[in-house]
Amino acid sequence: MRVALLSGGKDSLFAALKAWPIDYGIVLLYEFPRPNPHLFNLGKTLETLALVGVPIIVARLHRGREQEETVKLLQHLGVDEIVAGDVYIEDHLRYMESVAREAGASLREPLWGMDPVEVLYKEAEAGIEAVFIGANERMRKWLGRVFSRETVEELADYTRKVGVDPLGEHGEYHTLVINSPVHEARLAYNIGETRVSQGYYILRIV
Repeated sequence: MRVALLSGGKDSLFAALKAWPIDYGIVLLYEFPRPNPHLFNLGKTLETLALVGVPIIVARLHRGREQEETVKLLQHLGVDEIVAGDVYIEDHLRYMESVAREAGASLREPLWGMDPVEVLYKEAEAGIEAVFIGANERMRKWLGRVFSRETVEELADYTRKVGVDPLGEHGEYHTLVINSPVHEARLAYNIGETRVSQGYYILRIV
């Protein structure tokens, strides 16, 4: 059984696309010190992933027991292969390698080692569209805007100009996919309120 770890964001879905088909998508809810834009928009996160057409499993993880609970879930499902969307953060890769090893599964990281700007353009070329639902101060102007073929060049130029990772790997921004090659239909949504917490901006979409 092949599962993909999906947040609802463009990078995790793009990684899943490169390993397609998958049997299940797994959404892991962590207890972060800072509000999580995907948790804040959990309804729409699940709605867009449901449009992908594969079963989705949601699991809430408790602080300090994240790895243990993730491993138990994977073992319970009988997972053989885990697909994740890490690109270059070594700690993330080592964590996922440890999870896979304990769960008795292989790990597939299709984006690992790729240039972040290259990933950005390939996501756009693949037809992924995503709305920005979280941003720090430097990325605030993108909140509510849509990542697409039409905006990828502007985004790449802007992130280079302000000195943030093009993919938001350090949490500079978060996105929610609204369309992709595997979506049965484009996600319908409206822009809602914006919440500010610890200097981070989170947009609710409804």
